[in-house]
Amino acid sequence: MIKAIIFDFDGTLANTLPICFYAFKKVFKEFDDRDYSSDEIKAMFGPSETGIIRENLSHINKEQAIELYYKAYTEHHHELVKPNVEMDELLEYLKSRGIKLGIVTGKGTRSLDISLQALQMGGLFDVIITGDDVIDPKPHPEGVIKALSLLGIEKEDAMFLGDSDADIQAGKQANVYTVGVQWLPDFHSSEFSVEPDSIFTSVREFIESLKIGVKI
Repeated sequence: MIKAIIFDFDGTLANTLPICFYAFKKVFKEFDDRDYSSDEIKAMFGPSETGIIRENLSHINKEQAIELYYKAYTEHHHELVKPNVEMDELLEYLKSRGIKLGIVTGKGTRSLDISLQALQMGGLFDVIITGDDVIDPKPHPEGVIKALSLLGIEKEDAMFLGDSDADIQAGKQANVYTVGVQWLPDFHSSEFSVEPDSIFTSVREFIESLKIGVKI
């Protein structure tokens, strides 16, 4: 019986990939005069935003670049990231059933807090593990295992939802039920190299599966 559902954030809980791409492109253009495509930036994903900039930016002034990232992320969030009624319904349904909710994301705490506040999702989650809270980012299972420990939930009583190969690999290595999602306009992986236990392309379809299924 499922007692906890842990979510990735970007591309899973919120359609935030466009704002991430926008902010990274702005940073690399302004500091390195490089025009990266969204796919090139996506290939850098794994560490938090600060980690990505420190590892990939050639310019010496990395701290200033990081501040520009957060400035762009904050100022254009409302324009590029819209609330999702179906996602709100899913979270409300799970809360009403007493399911514990968690987030395990590669995002840094600072940008996640900006998004949670903007989308009025703050306070909904029982545990949040960001890229700042782990030594090894996904696909390493550290974040998922840490979330389960803090929730006090056994691995067989949890599932992990994500839109990328790294999410599914992390869930598999943590020995939890994995769900690949492709239900937002922008998501990370169109195909999964490691097969999730389930794949959903619709939030409502997932809600219905929970209502009729035996997992919760």
